[in-house]
Amino acid sequence: MAKDESGAPKIETIAKNRRARHDYHILESWETGIVLSGTEVKSLREGKANISDAYGTVRDGEVYLLNLHISPYEQGSYNNHEPTRTRKLLLHRREIRRLIGSVEREGLTLIPLELYFKNGKAKVALALGKGKKQHDKREDEKARDADREIARVFRAR
Repeated sequence: MAKDESGAPKIETIAKNRRARHDYHILESWETGIVLSGTEVKSLREGKANISDAYGTVRDGEVYLLNLHISPYEQGSYNNHEPTRTRKLLLHRREIRRLIGSVEREGLTLIPLELYFKNGKAKVALALGKGKKQHDKREDEKARDADREIARVFRAR
């Protein structure tokens, strides 16, 4: 198992969903594995992924990630992958049952926050989120500006 100097697992970020925290209230998050083909892994190692339009769904008791764009591998031949195919996420059964209840009953959304390699395995940080309204976004922006102003005043002293 690859670890850095401090003994923590080695994590290599591939892609982040920067809009997720802006557009959704993040209620809970999980680290999930993802089922990939060989050319997808090679393309991810080159950093060629776009996670901004992706979302999760629960079907037949399993969790899938849709619209995750992984560019085709340049040296891949006839067995190259389809860029936006549906990919299965790996979660424990009890976590999936909990997600089914939240997504179907409460109308929440599954949003991928980050795609990364952890100890050589591709992982997705999957979050349960509730969509923000326009006024919620404005309030967050005002609070961020106020915090920035307070920090600026303290630095000036």
